[in-house]
Amino acid sequence: MKTVYTCFCTDVIHDGHRNIIKHASEYGRVVVGALTDRALIRYNKFPTISQDERMKLYKEMEGVDDVIIQDSIMYDDIIADLHPDYIVHGDNWKNGPESAIRENVIALLSEYGGELVEIPYTYNDKVRKIDSQLKERLAMPEYRRKRLRQLIEMTPIVKVMEAHSGLTGLIVEKTVIEENGKLDQFDAMWVSSLCDSTAKGKPDIELVDMSSRLRTIDDILDVTTKPIILDGDTGGLPEHFVYNVRTLERMGVSAVIIEDKTGLKKNSLFGNEVVQTQASIEDFSAKIAAGKQAQLTDDFMIIARIESLILDQGMEDALKRAFAYVKAGADGIMIHSRKKDPAEIIEFCDRFREADSNTPIVVVPSSYNIITEDELAAHGVNIVIYANQLTRSAFPAMKKTAEDILRYHRAKEVDDRLMPIKEIITLIDEI
Repeated sequence: MKTVYTCFCTDVIHDGHRNIIKHASEYGRVVVGALTDRALIRYNKFPTISQDERMKLYKEMEGVDDVIIQDSIMYDDIIADLHPDYIVHGDNWKNGPESAIRENVIALLSEYGGELVEIPYTYNDKVRKIDSQLKERLAMPEYRRKRLRQLIEMTPIVKVMEAHSGLTGLIVEKTVIEENGKLDQFDAMWVSSLCDSTAKGKPDIELVDMSSRLRTIDDILDVTTKPIILDGDTGGLPEHFVYNVRTLERMGVSAVIIEDKTGLKKNSLFGNEVVQTQASIEDFSAKIAAGKQAQLTDDFMIIARIESLILDQGMEDALKRAFAYVKAGADGIMIHSRKKDPAEIIEFCDRFREADSNTPIVVVPSSYNIITEDELAAHGVNIVIYANQLTRSAFPAMKKTAEDILRYHRAKEVDDRLMPIKEIITLIDEI
């Protein structure tokens, strides 16, 4: 009997999946592949039920003969092991980044005469409703909040991009590229104090209060599903920080990063060019401990940002603080540097990892941007944050457009570098 293979990556079965199995069973014995959690997150689909639950769900479908694990979004291992006569898939992967998976399948099947069967994708109100419900489930606080911890466990390095509005959140959420036969995307969003303040035309001195910051977060939460890490500046007074931890946790934010400075906040990249005061280890540890005591779930993370290297206090001070903050309950350590050479960051990570192999390390390679994610991961880094690149790329483009419209007294000269508004609108999902 012929072997027919199809791969599922869903938590909910609808008419489209049943239609795939119906057609597949016409060709032979049907084997369904269940993508692992690790593979799913690279496919822009975070699971809301366990791998075992998904396998059980697929096995119970009428027409399914067997269910196996597929550990990669590419089919190389499956085709090598199973050697299916047919692979059945919906026709919705012909365009966009997923077309790389399709091309991979066609090439592998052609080596031994296997055949790809593509079924028209099922579009109806019931399917759309189920898809919408699944997205809403992913956006619910109890699912989103724990996702950062899951990503740290499942990926070599968590890639985080700044977002300062609903639209930039959608860019981070939906940007997927294909490179060298693989799909890649950002894993989470960084809601930066600097970018949030800049978008509002305000200086980055904690002038934009937490109520305003929460509105920005809410705008992003409303249209995305990926986890959010908040730039919490100094965290404010311990009494205020405790309250904000509860609020962020309830909203579904995954983590807050607070820096060990006191007084009027100044951007770290100024270093000692402006007066900046580092908090004592005792005071900052007490703030961390108070925040951890206040939170109600184990999902939420409080990450301590160390400013010792920024303020030229030396490596020993940075390491001393790191170990003290972990002892106080910090769920991660962010080490910051304004040097273009990543040497001191690498030294910190290596020395920290000698004593602590588990606590997540977070870095923000804005100045030392020559280092790659793989190189950072090799030194024990778990999270890399691209903290302000969307803001910095948008500003010069908008400024140049405004200048040219003034210069030419019309918009024709700028039109060839503008994205059509229709293309922008396609980012926004309609209910």
